[in-house]
Amino acid sequence: MKKLGVVLGLLVLAVGSRAVFAQGNAAASSAGRQVQVTEKILPLRIPGETIGETEGVSLNSAGHLFVNTRTGWSGSSRGGNAARVFEFDKNLKFVKEWIPNSYGLSFAHGLRVDSKDNVWVVDEGSNMIIKVDPTGLVSMVLGRKPESIDWWEEHVERAKHEPEGQRPKAQRGTYNRPTDLAWGPDGSIFVADGYNNSRVVKLAPDGTWLKEFGTYGNGDGQFNIVHSIAAGYGHVYVADRTNRRIQVFDYDLNFERYITGIGMPWSVQVTPKYIYSGDGDGKIYRLDHDGKLIDWAQTGMGQGQTGCIIHTLEAVSDTELYRGSCTLWNVAKITFPN
Repeated sequence: MKKLGVVLGLLVLAVGSRAVFAQGNAAASSAGRQVQVTEKILPLRIPGETIGETEGVSLNSAGHLFVNTRTGWSGSSRGGNAARVFEFDKNLKFVKEWIPNSYGLSFAHGLRVDSKDNVWVVDEGSNMIIKVDPTGLVSMVLGRKPESIDWWEEHVERAKHEPEGQRPKAQRGTYNRPTDLAWGPDGSIFVADGYNNSRVVKLAPDGTWLKEFGTYGNGDGQFNIVHSIAAGYGHVYVADRTNRRIQVFDYDLNFERYITGIGMPWSVQVTPKYIYSGDGDGKIYRLDHDGKLIDWAQTGMGQGQTGCIIHTLEAVSDTELYRGSCTLWNVAKITFPN
C-alpha cells in the first residue's frame, strides 16, 4: 500500500523515511527491549477544513482511511458538533465527509470499520454508536443522545443530583461516554462503555442486549475508564486505562486474566501474532498472545507534546499500525520490525 507522508525524526521533521529509536524511562527499559520503528506522519488535507484531534482511525478493505476527529467551531458540550468523520483514499486524497450534520456527532471518540466495510462511529458526547453501511446509509444506532430539555428539567427544575461520590447508575440499553467497540467471530458486538459506566457490554449482531460486565473501581470485576477494546483469537481484550492493566475475557465475557506492566493502556489491538498496547505518552508495547512483553517503542516525539500522543491504534498487520492522537492533530503509520 503506497502511502505519502512526512517522517518523524527525534528532533526534527524531514521528508522521507527515518527510523524512530525507542526511548523511555528505566522502568520501561527493564521491562522489555527497545526497538526502532518507522513512523510516517500522513499529510491529510481537507479542502476548507482542519483535521483536528484524530480520536479514531480505521481502514476499510480498499485501504481507505477513515478518521473520527474532534474539530468544528461550535465546541464539545451537549448539542455541540466537535466531531467530523472524514474518508481518504489509498493515496491519502480526501474523498468525502460521512454523516455530516448527524444528530449523534457531538464529541468524537472511536471509529472502526468492520469486515463488511460498515463504518462504526463511537461518540463520547452523544452516548451513541452509529453503524453506517458502505453506501453512507445509517443502518443501526446504539444508545441515545441526552436531550438538553431533559437535562434542564432533571438538574435545574427538579435539582436532582447523584449523591456525593456516587457515579450514575448504568442502565441497560444506554451508554455513558462510550469509547470503542469490537466484534466476535459470530458478529457479536463488544462495546467499551466507557468513562462513566465502567463496563463492557456484549450485543448480538442485530444489537440485542446479551450481557454486561463490570462496575467502577480497582478490584476484581471492576474498571476505571474502559478506554479501548479488541477481540480475536478466542479472547476479548479490554484496556482498563486508569487501573493500568488489560483485562482478558472469553467471548462470553467470562474473566480470564490481567495483563500488566504495559504502562497505562489507552488503546489495545490484537493481530495473528501479537497484542499491541498504546500508552498516551506515545509508547507502544508489543506482547505475545500469552501477554508476555516482547519489546516496546517510543513514538510521537519532536512535536511538543508529552500526553495523549496515542489515543487510538489500528493494527492492519502483525507489524503495521495506524495511530490517532488527541494532541498531535495527525495520523501516523507506524511499522515495527518483524
